[in-house]
Amino acid sequence: MNPSKPNAPSFQELILRLQSFWAERGCVLQQPYDLEVGAGTMAPETFLRVLDPKPYKVAYVQPSRRPADGRYGENPNRLYKHMQQNVQDLYLESLAAVGIDLRQHDIKFEEDNWESPTLGAWGIGWQVMLDGLEITQFTYFQQCGGVDLFPISAELTYGLERIAAFLQDVDSIYEIVWARDPKTGDMVKYGDVRLADERQMSVYNFEMADVEKAWKHFELCEGECKALLDGYSIVREKPQVSQRDLGHPIYDKKRFPLLGA
Repeated sequence: MNPSKPNAPSFQELILRLQSFWAERGCVLQQPYDLEVGAGTMAPETFLRVLDPKPYKVAYVQPSRRPADGRYGENPNRLYKHMQQNVQDLYLESLAAVGIDLRQHDIKFEEDNWESPTLGAWGIGWQVMLDGLEITQFTYFQQCGGVDLFPISAELTYGLERIAAFLQDVDSIYEIVWARDPKTGDMVKYGDVRLADERQMSVYNFEMADVEKAWKHFELCEGECKALLDGYSIVREKPQVSQRDLGHPIYDKKRFPLLGA
């Protein structure tokens, strides 16, 4: 196990540097959406804002839950819940701002067009590889909610844990330094903050979740969506969509068992 590089930014310093970088370029710093979503794209600040023709620049950290990716906290590079934050030249400048020396590392943009059938959305995009490790998804949205978009919106989603592990040169996400006490130098690691939750939610998702009840919850949310769409703004319906979509991996878990790490 590699010790963390002492001069590398901590996890929270990485987030602060990215927020500062984008705030200085006119972005609204939004708070995370307070319901479960499977990706930062599903938060209203992206999913609904791209439908508005008025230009809007936003950056936010969004905890993203993917039950099927849980590994009981035993896989050092895979998580049930991870963080994402929301052009090319600016993006490269942002990597330099967090401490990645672009002269010493290989950055590649590999074509990777994105789509989300549950959102009725797709876009032209690339995955960004840093020395062979995917750290970012870069997408130009073409359609969302089945609606053709104009103007076209660009989205950058950073894999914060992967970037932090790269900068700190550690082999396991749980060894990432989350924070350092500036007076004592004492460290709080990612595992101290998140490992217990990762284990507990893996047990729930793979062993204890009641699939029949989850389906009933899905149907209730779907019915609520339809009722709201008949008489209210789509913004009021969004929380029900989020709750409905999050459960998909749980609904499927007994039909497509996930084995191994």
